[in-house]
Amino acid sequence: MRVAMFSGGRGTAGIARALLRSPGVELSLLINGYDNGLSTGALRRYLPGMLGPSDFRKNLLLHLDGGDPRRDLLEHRLAPGTTAAGLERLISGPLDYRVARELHVFAGRLRAEPDGLDLADCALGNLVLAGAYLRLGEDFNAAVRACARTFGAPARLLNVTGGENAFLVALKEDGRVLADEADIVAPQDAAAITGLFLLREPLTGRDRAELAGRAPERVRELLARRAARVTPNPEALRALEDGDLIVYGPGTPHSSLLPSYLTPGVAEAIARSRAAARVFVVNLGGDHDIQGLTATDLVDRTLAYLGDPGNERRTITHVLSHRGASGGPAVPRRVAERGHWAGARWISADLADTGQPGTHSGPRTAEALRALLGPTPLARAG
Repeated sequence: MRVAMFSGGRGTAGIARALLRSPGVELSLLINGYDNGLSTGALRRYLPGMLGPSDFRKNLLLHLDGGDPRRDLLEHRLAPGTTAAGLERLISGPLDYRVARELHVFAGRLRAEPDGLDLADCALGNLVLAGAYLRLGEDFNAAVRACARTFGAPARLLNVTGGENAFLVALKEDGRVLADEADIVAPQDAAAITGLFLLREPLTGRDRAELAGRAPERVRELLARRAARVTPNPEALRALEDGDLIVYGPGTPHSSLLPSYLTPGVAEAIARSRAAARVFVVNLGGDHDIQGLTATDLVDRTLAYLGDPGNERRTITHVLSHRGASGGPAVPRRVAERGHWAGARWISADLADTGQPGTHSGPRTAEALRALLGPTPLARAG
Protein backbone atom coordinates (compact mmCIF):
# COMPACT_ATOMS: atom_id res chain seq x y z
CA MET A 1 0.00 0.00 0.00
CA ARG A 2 1.51 3.29 -1.10
CA VAL A 3 0.75 6.23 1.19
CA ALA A 4 1.60 9.86 0.37
CA MET A 5 1.20 12.14 3.39
CA PHE A 6 1.61 15.90 3.53
CA SER A 7 3.60 16.60 6.66
CA GLY A 8 5.34 19.26 8.71
CA GLY A 9 7.89 18.68 11.42
CA ARG A 10 6.31 16.69 14.25
CA GLY A 11 2.53 16.83 13.75
CA THR A 12 2.38 13.60 11.79
CA ALA A 13 5.19 11.75 13.60
CA GLY A 14 3.03 9.28 15.55
CA ILE A 15 0.89 8.50 12.52
CA ALA A 16 3.94 8.04 10.31
CA ARG A 17 5.59 5.67 12.79
CA ALA A 18 2.44 3.56 13.01
CA LEU A 19 2.11 3.40 9.22
CA LEU A 20 5.75 2.38 8.90
CA ARG A 21 5.14 -0.49 11.31
CA SER A 22 2.25 -1.72 9.12
CA PRO A 23 3.23 -4.61 6.83
CA GLY A 24 3.43 -3.67 3.18
CA VAL A 25 3.17 0.11 3.59
CA GLU A 26 5.43 2.36 1.51
CA LEU A 27 5.29 5.86 3.00
CA SER A 28 6.22 9.11 1.25
CA LEU A 29 6.25 12.29 3.33
CA LEU A 30 5.75 15.53 1.38
CA ILE A 31 7.33 18.47 3.20
CA ASN A 32 8.13 22.11 2.42
CA GLY A 33 11.30 23.94 3.43
CA TYR A 34 9.95 27.37 4.33
CA ASP A 35 10.73 27.18 8.07
CA ASN A 36 12.62 30.28 9.12
CA GLY A 37 12.74 30.43 12.90
CA LEU A 38 15.68 31.48 15.07
CA SER A 39 18.72 29.28 14.31
CA THR A 40 17.14 27.95 11.10
CA GLY A 41 16.56 31.50 9.89
CA ALA A 42 20.16 32.38 10.77
CA LEU A 43 21.42 29.40 8.77
CA ARG A 44 19.32 30.38 5.76
CA ARG A 45 20.69 33.93 5.89
CA TYR A 46 24.23 32.55 6.08
CA LEU A 47 23.67 30.28 3.06
CA PRO A 48 21.57 32.37 0.65
CA GLY A 49 19.58 30.08 -1.60
CA MET A 50 19.12 27.28 0.94
CA LEU A 51 15.70 26.24 2.16
CA GLY A 52 15.00 25.50 5.82
CA PRO A 53 16.20 22.02 6.87
CA SER A 54 14.46 21.68 10.26
CA ASP A 55 11.32 19.78 9.24
CA PHE A 56 13.39 17.36 7.18
CA ARG A 57 15.72 16.78 10.13
CA LYS A 58 12.76 16.04 12.40
CA ASN A 59 11.43 13.46 9.97
CA LEU A 60 14.82 11.75 9.83
CA LEU A 61 14.12 10.82 13.48
CA LEU A 62 10.93 8.82 12.89
CA HIS A 63 12.53 5.41 13.22
CA LEU A 64 15.07 6.33 15.91
CA ASP A 65 14.18 5.58 19.51
CA GLY A 66 15.13 7.83 22.40
CA GLY A 67 18.73 7.14 23.35
CA ASP A 68 19.73 6.15 19.81
CA PRO A 69 23.06 7.93 19.22
CA ARG A 70 21.94 9.03 15.75
CA ARG A 71 18.92 10.77 17.30
CA ASP A 72 21.11 12.43 19.90
CA LEU A 73 23.41 13.61 17.12
CA LEU A 74 20.66 15.11 14.98
CA GLU A 75 19.06 16.90 17.92
CA HIS A 76 22.27 18.08 19.65
CA ARG A 77 22.21 21.86 20.10
CA LEU A 78 25.45 23.81 19.85
CA ALA A 79 26.60 26.05 22.67
CA PRO A 80 26.94 29.84 22.29
CA GLY A 81 30.33 30.78 20.93
CA THR A 82 30.87 27.55 18.98
CA THR A 83 33.40 28.17 16.20
CA ALA A 84 34.60 26.19 13.21
CA ALA A 85 37.38 24.79 15.40
CA GLY A 86 34.85 23.76 18.04
CA LEU A 87 32.74 22.09 15.40
CA GLU A 88 35.81 20.22 14.11
CA ARG A 89 36.56 18.96 17.62
CA LEU A 90 33.01 17.68 17.86
CA ILE A 91 33.44 15.89 14.55
CA SER A 92 36.60 14.17 15.76
CA GLY A 93 34.47 11.77 17.81
CA PRO A 94 33.22 8.37 16.58
CA LEU A 95 30.89 9.45 13.78
CA ASP A 96 29.62 7.73 10.66
CA TYR A 97 32.05 8.83 7.94
CA ARG A 98 29.17 10.27 5.89
CA VAL A 99 28.04 12.46 8.76
CA ALA A 100 31.62 13.57 9.43
CA ARG A 101 32.04 14.38 5.72
CA GLU A 102 29.03 16.72 5.68
CA LEU A 103 30.06 18.45 8.89
CA HIS A 104 33.64 18.89 7.62
CA VAL A 105 32.26 20.56 4.49
CA PHE A 106 30.18 22.95 6.56
CA ALA A 107 33.09 23.65 8.95
CA GLY A 108 35.21 24.49 5.92
CA ARG A 109 32.68 27.10 4.82
CA LEU A 110 32.60 28.47 8.36
CA ARG A 111 36.41 28.78 8.45
CA ALA A 112 36.39 30.59 5.11
CA GLU A 113 33.48 32.86 6.09
CA PRO A 114 33.48 33.07 9.90
CA ASP A 115 31.28 36.15 10.12
CA GLY A 116 27.53 36.16 9.72
CA LEU A 117 26.48 33.05 11.63
CA ASP A 118 26.04 32.49 15.35
CA LEU A 119 25.83 28.75 15.93
CA ALA A 120 24.20 29.14 19.34
CA ASP A 121 21.34 26.63 19.74
CA CYS A 122 21.73 25.38 16.17
CA ALA A 123 20.74 21.72 15.79
CA LEU A 124 23.69 19.68 14.58
CA GLY A 125 21.37 17.80 12.22
CA ASN A 126 20.66 21.05 10.39
CA LEU A 127 24.40 21.46 9.79
CA VAL A 128 24.61 17.91 8.45
CA LEU A 129 21.95 18.84 5.89
CA ALA A 130 23.70 22.15 5.19
CA GLY A 131 27.02 20.39 4.60
CA ALA A 132 25.37 17.96 2.20
CA TYR A 133 23.76 20.92 0.44
CA LEU A 134 27.16 22.56 -0.07
CA ARG A 135 28.89 19.31 -1.08
CA LEU A 136 26.22 18.50 -3.68
CA GLY A 137 26.43 21.77 -5.55
CA GLU A 138 23.79 23.59 -3.48
CA ASP A 139 21.11 21.11 -4.50
CA PHE A 140 18.70 20.99 -1.57
CA ASN A 141 16.71 17.96 -2.72
CA ALA A 142 19.90 15.98 -3.35
CA ALA A 143 21.00 16.86 0.20
CA VAL A 144 17.72 15.51 1.61
CA ARG A 145 18.12 12.27 -0.35
CA ALA A 146 21.73 11.85 0.80
CA CYS A 147 20.88 12.40 4.47
CA ALA A 148 17.90 10.04 4.26
CA ARG A 149 20.29 7.32 3.05
CA THR A 150 22.84 8.14 5.73
CA PHE A 151 20.34 7.81 8.56
CA GLY A 152 18.42 4.91 7.05
CA ALA A 153 15.09 6.75 6.87
CA PRO A 154 12.37 4.15 6.14
CA ALA A 155 10.03 6.78 4.66
CA ARG A 156 10.74 8.71 1.48
CA LEU A 157 11.34 12.32 2.49
CA LEU A 158 10.31 14.53 -0.41
CA ASN A 159 10.51 18.27 -0.67
CA VAL A 160 7.38 19.31 -2.56
CA THR A 161 9.31 21.73 -4.77
CA GLY A 162 12.31 21.50 -7.04
CA GLY A 163 14.41 23.10 -4.28
CA GLU A 164 14.10 26.74 -5.32
CA ASN A 165 14.54 29.17 -2.44
CA ALA A 166 11.40 31.04 -1.37
CA PHE A 167 10.22 32.93 1.68
CA LEU A 168 6.78 32.44 3.18
CA VAL A 169 4.68 35.50 4.05
CA ALA A 170 1.09 35.70 5.29
CA LEU A 171 -1.56 38.39 4.92
CA LYS A 172 -4.14 38.97 7.65
CA GLU A 173 -7.70 40.09 6.96
CA ASP A 174 -6.99 43.65 8.08
CA GLY A 175 -4.02 44.02 5.71
CA ARG A 176 -1.26 43.38 8.23
CA VAL A 177 1.63 41.22 7.09
CA LEU A 178 3.28 38.35 8.94
CA ALA A 179 6.67 38.78 7.36
CA ASP A 180 8.05 35.24 7.62
CA GLU A 181 7.31 31.69 8.72
CA ALA A 182 8.50 32.43 12.25
CA ASP A 183 5.87 35.17 12.58
CA ILE A 184 3.17 32.87 11.21
CA VAL A 185 3.67 30.25 13.93
CA ALA A 186 4.24 32.77 16.73
CA PRO A 187 1.59 34.09 19.17
CA GLN A 188 -0.65 36.64 17.44
CA ASP A 189 -4.06 38.22 17.61
CA ALA A 190 -7.16 36.45 16.34
CA ALA A 191 -7.46 38.30 13.01
CA ALA A 192 -7.68 35.60 10.35
CA ILE A 193 -4.92 34.87 7.85
CA THR A 194 -6.44 35.32 4.40
CA GLY A 195 -3.48 34.75 2.09
CA LEU A 196 -0.09 33.07 1.77
CA PHE A 197 2.68 34.15 -0.56
CA LEU A 198 6.04 32.68 -1.58
CA LEU A 199 8.46 35.54 -2.23
CA ARG A 200 11.78 35.70 -4.06
CA GLU A 201 13.44 37.63 -1.23
CA PRO A 202 12.61 38.12 2.45
CA LEU A 203 10.81 41.32 3.37
CA THR A 204 13.09 44.01 4.76
CA GLY A 205 12.16 46.48 7.47
CA ARG A 206 11.64 49.08 4.75
CA ASP A 207 9.35 46.71 2.84
CA ARG A 208 7.25 46.18 5.97
CA ALA A 209 6.98 49.92 6.56
CA GLU A 210 5.82 50.50 2.98
CA LEU A 211 3.12 47.84 3.29
CA ALA A 212 1.89 48.98 6.70
CA GLY A 213 -1.47 50.73 6.71
CA ARG A 214 -2.38 49.89 3.13
CA ALA A 215 -5.71 48.32 2.17
CA PRO A 216 -5.65 44.52 2.20
CA GLU A 217 -6.23 44.15 -1.51
CA ARG A 218 -3.39 46.57 -2.28
CA VAL A 219 -1.04 44.62 -0.01
CA ARG A 220 -2.12 41.40 -1.72
CA GLU A 221 -1.33 42.92 -5.11
CA LEU A 222 2.11 44.16 -4.03
CA LEU A 223 3.07 40.81 -2.50
CA ALA A 224 1.93 38.95 -5.60
CA ARG A 225 4.38 41.00 -7.66
CA ARG A 226 7.25 39.61 -5.59
CA ALA A 227 6.29 35.97 -6.13
CA ALA A 228 9.06 33.42 -6.36
CA ARG A 229 9.06 30.97 -9.22
CA VAL A 230 8.97 27.46 -7.83
CA THR A 231 8.67 24.18 -9.68
CA PRO A 232 7.30 20.86 -8.41
CA ASN A 233 9.54 18.00 -7.37
CA PRO A 234 8.77 15.26 -9.93
CA GLU A 235 9.23 12.60 -7.24
CA ALA A 236 6.57 14.26 -5.09
CA LEU A 237 4.13 14.37 -8.01
CA ARG A 238 4.73 10.68 -8.74
CA ALA A 239 4.17 9.79 -5.08
CA LEU A 240 0.77 11.51 -5.25
CA GLU A 241 -0.19 9.99 -8.59
CA ASP A 242 0.82 6.45 -7.61
CA GLY A 243 -0.48 6.51 -4.03
CA ASP A 244 -3.30 4.25 -2.89
CA LEU A 245 -3.91 6.68 -0.02
CA ILE A 246 -3.29 10.44 0.19
CA VAL A 247 -3.27 11.97 3.67
CA TYR A 248 -3.48 15.69 4.42
CA GLY A 249 -1.77 15.29 7.77
CA PRO A 250 -2.16 17.33 10.93
CA GLY A 251 0.26 20.16 11.58
CA THR A 252 0.47 23.95 11.68
CA PRO A 253 -1.74 24.76 8.68
CA HIS A 254 -0.36 28.09 7.47
CA SER A 255 3.29 27.08 7.69
CA SER A 256 3.52 23.31 7.29
CA LEU A 257 0.58 22.32 5.11
CA LEU A 258 -1.19 25.01 3.09
CA PRO A 259 2.07 26.38 1.57
CA SER A 260 2.81 22.92 0.17
CA TYR A 261 -0.51 23.00 -1.70
CA LEU A 262 0.63 26.18 -3.49
CA THR A 263 3.26 24.16 -5.37
CA PRO A 264 2.47 24.10 -9.12
CA GLY A 265 1.33 20.69 -10.27
CA VAL A 266 0.36 19.32 -6.86
CA ALA A 267 -3.38 19.83 -7.30
CA GLU A 268 -3.25 18.28 -10.76
CA ALA A 269 -1.29 15.26 -9.50
CA ILE A 270 -3.91 14.68 -6.82
CA ALA A 271 -6.65 14.90 -9.45
CA ARG A 272 -4.83 12.28 -11.56
CA SER A 273 -4.08 10.05 -8.59
CA ARG A 274 -5.18 6.43 -8.37
CA ALA A 275 -5.78 6.93 -4.62
CA ALA A 276 -8.98 5.31 -3.41
CA ALA A 277 -9.06 7.65 -0.38
CA ARG A 278 -7.82 11.22 0.06
CA VAL A 279 -8.14 11.94 3.75
CA PHE A 280 -7.97 15.19 5.70
CA VAL A 281 -6.92 14.54 9.33
CA VAL A 282 -8.18 17.28 11.67
CA ASN A 283 -5.69 18.73 14.17
CA LEU A 284 -6.14 17.71 17.78
CA GLY A 285 -4.40 20.77 19.18
CA GLY A 286 -4.74 24.47 18.52
CA ASP A 287 -2.19 26.67 16.75
CA HIS A 288 -1.66 30.42 16.88
CA ASP A 289 -2.36 30.77 13.16
CA ILE A 290 -5.87 29.26 13.25
CA GLN A 291 -7.52 31.01 16.19
CA GLY A 292 -11.28 31.06 15.69
CA LEU A 293 -11.25 28.63 12.76
CA THR A 294 -13.32 25.45 12.91
CA ALA A 295 -12.43 22.07 11.47
CA THR A 296 -14.71 22.75 8.51
CA ASP A 297 -12.96 26.07 7.90
CA LEU A 298 -9.66 24.20 7.60
CA VAL A 299 -11.15 21.68 5.18
CA ASP A 300 -12.48 24.56 3.08
CA ARG A 301 -9.09 26.28 3.07
CA THR A 302 -7.34 23.13 2.00
CA LEU A 303 -9.76 22.73 -0.90
CA ALA A 304 -9.34 26.39 -1.87
CA TYR A 305 -5.54 26.20 -1.85
CA LEU A 306 -5.72 23.09 -4.01
CA GLY A 307 -7.93 24.87 -6.52
CA ASP A 308 -11.03 22.78 -5.87
CA PRO A 309 -13.23 24.88 -3.55
CA GLY A 310 -16.35 22.87 -4.34
CA ASN A 311 -14.52 19.53 -4.07
CA GLU A 312 -15.76 18.68 -7.53
CA ARG A 313 -12.53 16.78 -8.31
CA ARG A 314 -12.86 14.75 -5.10
CA THR A 315 -9.67 16.30 -3.76
CA ILE A 316 -10.85 15.24 -0.30
CA THR A 317 -12.93 12.07 -0.02
CA HIS A 318 -12.90 11.67 3.78
CA VAL A 319 -12.35 13.82 6.86
CA LEU A 320 -11.09 12.07 9.98
CA SER A 321 -11.63 13.87 13.31
CA HIS A 322 -11.35 12.98 16.98
CA ARG A 323 -14.57 12.13 18.76
CA GLY A 324 -14.73 14.34 21.84
CA ALA A 325 -13.09 17.50 23.17
CA SER A 326 -9.45 17.98 22.22
CA GLY A 327 -8.65 21.67 22.41
CA GLY A 328 -8.21 21.78 18.65
CA PRO A 329 -10.46 23.23 15.93
CA ALA A 330 -14.11 22.66 16.81
CA VAL A 331 -16.20 20.25 14.76
CA PRO A 332 -19.67 21.75 14.18
CA ARG A 333 -22.27 19.48 15.72
CA ARG A 334 -24.43 19.38 12.62
CA VAL A 335 -21.46 18.14 10.57
CA ALA A 336 -20.62 15.36 13.01
CA GLU A 337 -24.26 14.27 13.09
CA ARG A 338 -24.76 14.32 9.31
CA GLY A 339 -21.41 12.69 8.61
CA HIS A 340 -20.41 14.73 5.59
CA TRP A 341 -19.03 18.11 4.57
CA ALA A 342 -18.25 19.61 1.16
CA GLY A 343 -18.96 16.28 -0.52
CA ALA A 344 -16.56 14.38 1.75
CA ARG A 345 -17.53 11.74 4.26
CA TRP A 346 -16.91 12.92 7.84
CA ILE A 347 -15.75 10.23 10.25
CA SER A 348 -15.38 10.69 14.00
CA ALA A 349 -13.29 8.24 16.01
CA ASP A 350 -11.22 8.07 19.18
CA LEU A 351 -7.87 9.28 17.85
CA ALA A 352 -6.23 10.97 20.84
CA ASP A 353 -3.03 9.83 22.50
CA THR A 354 -3.97 9.87 26.17
CA GLY A 355 -0.32 10.07 27.18
CA GLN A 356 0.40 13.16 25.08
CA PRO A 357 -2.48 15.66 25.09
CA GLY A 358 -3.07 17.36 21.77
CA THR A 359 -1.45 14.62 19.70
CA HIS A 360 -2.83 11.74 17.68
CA SER A 361 -2.54 8.14 18.72
CA GLY A 362 -0.46 6.77 15.87
CA PRO A 363 -1.85 3.22 15.98
CA ARG A 364 -5.51 4.27 16.19
CA THR A 365 -5.19 6.90 13.48
CA ALA A 366 -3.27 4.56 11.17
CA GLU A 367 -5.88 1.88 11.72
CA ALA A 368 -8.66 4.32 10.84
CA LEU A 369 -6.81 5.36 7.68
CA ARG A 370 -6.24 1.77 6.56
CA ALA A 371 -9.90 0.95 7.18
CA LEU A 372 -10.95 3.59 4.64
CA LEU A 373 -9.33 1.59 1.87
CA GLY A 374 -11.30 -1.56 2.58
CA PRO A 375 -9.62 -4.42 0.68
CA THR A 376 -5.93 -3.98 0.06
CA PRO A 377 -4.84 -2.53 -3.29
CA LEU A 378 -3.65 -6.02 -4.32
CA ALA A 379 -7.04 -7.53 -3.51
CA ARG A 380 -8.81 -4.76 -5.43
CA ALA A 381 -6.68 -5.61 -8.45
CA GLY A 382 -7.83 -9.23 -8.28
